[in-house]
Amino acid sequence: MDNHSNKTQSGIKENILPFFLLVLINLFVGSMVGLERTILPILGEESFGIASASAALSFIVSFGFSKAIVNFFAGNLADRIGRKRVLLIGWAIGLTVPLLVIFAHAWWVVVAANILLGMNQALTWSMTVNMKVDLAKPDQRGLAVGFNEFAGYLGVALMAAISGYVASSYSLSPEPFYIGIGLVIIGFLLSLMVQDTEQHVKMQARQQNEESGSLSTKEVFKRTTWKNRNLSSSSFAGLTTNFKDGMAWGLFPIFFASGGLSVGQIGTVVALYPAAWGFFQLFTGLWSDRIGRRKLIVTGMFVQALALWFILLVDTYPLWILGAILLGIGTALVYPTILASISDVAHPEWRATSMGVYRFWRDSGYAFGALTAGIIADALSVNWAIGLVGALPFLSGLISMIRLEETLNKKPQ
Repeated sequence: MDNHSNKTQSGIKENILPFFLLVLINLFVGSMVGLERTILPILGEESFGIASASAALSFIVSFGFSKAIVNFFAGNLADRIGRKRVLLIGWAIGLTVPLLVIFAHAWWVVVAANILLGMNQALTWSMTVNMKVDLAKPDQRGLAVGFNEFAGYLGVALMAAISGYVASSYSLSPEPFYIGIGLVIIGFLLSLMVQDTEQHVKMQARQQNEESGSLSTKEVFKRTTWKNRNLSSSSFAGLTTNFKDGMAWGLFPIFFASGGLSVGQIGTVVALYPAAWGFFQLFTGLWSDRIGRRKLIVTGMFVQALALWFILLVDTYPLWILGAILLGIGTALVYPTILASISDVAHPEWRATSMGVYRFWRDSGYAFGALTAGIIADALSVNWAIGLVGALPFLSGLISMIRLEETLNKKPQ
């Protein structure tokens, strides 16, 4: 009996081993995206002769829409069949991604691989963050999400740098993607060792003991998208953050290449942005548990916009590095904080579904950002695309300043 109660105790310290196993798993989850971050925009131009920016960015559009749609179902699926099963399904899908890119004979195969990568990321990343929130106490959610996102984006950054180095030493493909096969196998084996967090969710639901615990998926979608001012403000902030990232993912390598940087230098700048994003989330998540969510979300949206405009205005390698770090810090201020804010507001029994809806809107930003940036870049220029996209996080900062309430210690609804 005591053993059972210990198993369902809330708190990071009380669940230290399963918590940090999930942190480690998300390092491998993020690495799957980092593998492509430096290479694919250049691969499209050099190996497949993709001259149009919107065509080159099609792999991000396919990734973004796939991840967004599966996110929506992943949260609800997790509430129904359990987090661990969904996590393992995600890794099984992930194995197809490096294999398809290695054997790709045409660009559409790379685009198809990124549909599967989006599914892999939606299922695995969603589950690692949900399981950490399940294990944490309410006043540790920012820290829990911060650790999750730190590990994921550290993986993105490390693999963006490593894949750039491997590509410059050998070739753009297949050598870097051999690493991807190893990442999937290790991620799957580690996930087999994870304990499901279903008991923690049931315990938290019993503690809430509220009628609002049972809601239809349709009602949760409405609340998270527009009906609840806190959830909907968070959804828009997430969408504009990843709108900017979809543009950065696709256009930064092209922008910096036109500025005279080598593939190695581009790899460094492209890696430093998610590295700063990942590293500072360790602190911003914890910080939001201390001072609240609203201040960090508003500030972070403004910093993202200003960093993009700064990158446009400067033209030297050291200053681009500074701009990439600032952009990472701005993103770090909002990324774990929004997820913590969602988990503050949502009832435990529909929290994973609400976070799935939020992640649906957030990650559709990748696709909308890449699509819009590609069209603007083709019609005007890459510089115009970066500058105009910068206006969206600025607008979101203003909306969050007006509509978003402080959600820390707020009673779930």
